[in-house]
Amino acid sequence: MDLNTVLEVRDARRRDGWRPGDAWLGGGTYLFSEPQPHLRRLIDLSRTGWEPLRVTAEGDLEIAATCTIAQLSRFPKPSWWPAGPLFEQCCRAFLASWKIWNMATLGGNLCNSLPAGPMISLTAALGGVCRLLSQSGAVREVPVADFVTGAGRNVLDAGELLRSVTLPARALARRTAFRQASLYGLGRSGALVIGTLDPLDGTFAVTVTASTVRPVQLRLPPAPNAAALREAIEDAVAPGEYFDDIHGLPAWRRHLTFRLAEEIRRELTEGAGR
Repeated sequence: MDLNTVLEVRDARRRDGWRPGDAWLGGGTYLFSEPQPHLRRLIDLSRTGWEPLRVTAEGDLEIAATCTIAQLSRFPKPSWWPAGPLFEQCCRAFLASWKIWNMATLGGNLCNSLPAGPMISLTAALGGVCRLLSQSGAVREVPVADFVTGAGRNVLDAGELLRSVTLPARALARRTAFRQASLYGLGRSGALVIGTLDPLDGTFAVTVTASTVRPVQLRLPPAPNAAALREAIEDAVAPGEYFDDIHGLPAWRRHLTFRLAEEIRRELTEGAGR
């Protein structure tokens, strides 16, 4: 879609302050998908030269905000990352066209902050930490699980930029289980639940997305039973936090959340489905 109110496209490497009507331009798959009458200038991130994915000396994985879904999918996951399969599972949760697959970015998915954003699911489940840059040059770090605060809402201040998300090495060493459900065969996620099991202390964690307006992450003692898991979800998700749109009613999403979380609990803590 043409953005006929945009008067200028500026290289993000040139610093000249943030103005009302500015927007960061990454892949542009959302910006150009619908009218944006409030925009006057796009700040283009395509020439920043950020390395899409980098494994640090500590074994953490740093993912640039400009990393595309295709780049994340193609990145070789070492055999010593038990969480490796989760990357492709979340990438495929897009059900994306060729354009989305090759142009949409991890940063755009997080910053749009839609409940069904599978990059939110992936990075929240693996303990991702967002690195945010302000216009003054200040840097702050926010866990992905706290970055998204509601449907289409997040903690970014005006002009603040998501630079990268870092996944800690310990999280990459966890076993994972993935469940996704949609109202339609090729529809947007109505519920996407990810479980992880820490090999060092046996901690079981569940991250609920898509069914809720924000990521909900639960950490339970080793080998919780079904009742403990259900009680934890009931305590963590308020009734009004189940998302309501054309892709699923709140009651249906709530039902799926409990069902998928229990399947994951059995797979990771009881060995079912191995």
